[in-house]
Amino acid sequence: MNPEWKIETIAIQGGYEPKSGEPRILPIIQSTTFKYDSAEHVTKLFDLEVPGYFYTRLANPTTDGFETKIAQMEKGVGALATSSGQAATTLAILNICNSGQHVVTASTLYGGTYNLFAVTFPKMGIEVTFVDPEASAEEIKKAFRPNTRCLFAETIGNPGLNILDFEKFSAIANEMQTPLIIDNTFGTPYLCRPFEHGAHIIIHSATKYIDGHATSVGGVIVDGGTFDWTCGRFPDLVEPDISYHGLEYVKTFGPMAYIIKARVQLMRDLGTTPAPLNSFLFNLGLETLPLRMQRHSENALAVATFLENHPLVSWVCYPGLASHPTYDRALKYLPKGCSGVLTFGIKGGAEAGRKFMEATRLVALVVHVGDARSCVLHPASTTHRQLSEEQLKSCGVPPDLIRLSVGIEDAGDIIADIDQALYVSQK
Repeated sequence: MNPEWKIETIAIQGGYEPKSGEPRILPIIQSTTFKYDSAEHVTKLFDLEVPGYFYTRLANPTTDGFETKIAQMEKGVGALATSSGQAATTLAILNICNSGQHVVTASTLYGGTYNLFAVTFPKMGIEVTFVDPEASAEEIKKAFRPNTRCLFAETIGNPGLNILDFEKFSAIANEMQTPLIIDNTFGTPYLCRPFEHGAHIIIHSATKYIDGHATSVGGVIVDGGTFDWTCGRFPDLVEPDISYHGLEYVKTFGPMAYIIKARVQLMRDLGTTPAPLNSFLFNLGLETLPLRMQRHSENALAVATFLENHPLVSWVCYPGLASHPTYDRALKYLPKGCSGVLTFGIKGGAEAGRKFMEATRLVALVVHVGDARSCVLHPASTTHRQLSEEQLKSCGVPPDLIRLSVGIEDAGDIIADIDQALYVSQK
């Protein structure tokens, strides 16, 4: 890859470089295993002395093409694709957090992530403290403990749509000697580059904008290669790994220590592997990601502006609106656009919201976001249903909140459908 290529070019040409006579397009290698001519070569593969593939649970040429491209787009040193966004989050944390250790996270999270942190990780002996991302740096630092091993947040909170103060969070992470892990699902590598703002690890639910067409479930972890794992707080990355004949990750792999450990230790043992077909579709989705994110952002801003001036709408939340409390951060961290998701409240409350969702024709009621097609959902009764009223409040999810994922259809058609459904909601 030419290091001077812009992200739009990397999206098309990055990741996979065919040799003479090879397929021009990244092929689907639907094989669990690979043939070799010598036992010595296979031994070297298992010892990580030579590159290559021996079992698709750990590496596959199609998945490798996707991983390489997303790492190039995020400007990381390497990536690991997973079977879902939840798997990416889980592996990203477990790679540096053991039982008896601790995580600090922003409270404004996707409901599934919140539940993973609030319920499942504690069952595994990993304690989690939730903090208000708008709290002062001093207040957030009070949540840290000697056994804290990472700071976690989303670029754009889901569905609160708050833009993270990267400057504050990265400064806290550096002072506390913990990596900053960022879920960049809504930001995408086109709209926001968290590594440029102090993040150390990035995760995505590839199911959303990376796929872009609601065909595949998957996730990915990207390593920025910038955190100093030798700071004395991460012995698992520095000391010999007894499960891998004494391999020392930092000594052997340098800046890629984190992502290599995630692959050869956690992916090996937990097996949250994406299917090659899904990796192929994710790679295909990346090719049009810049174009789609431009359109998603333009359409969402047009819809948000329309809703902000509608007599039947009580409030609108979209970071691209000047009225949004984190609008200045949107200009700073997402100058190309604020993605395609917005939220709003309808006059008449939850019952009017239900009628609205059932009255839309173009906009579909589905449990999804980040699709080329516009869709709508009521998070408090669906994606965040498992949370208490107090937890919903800390996530930024009021009872009347309607989440709208604006697609790439004609903006006028989307607005017309929303307008008619708003009037039906009042009947």
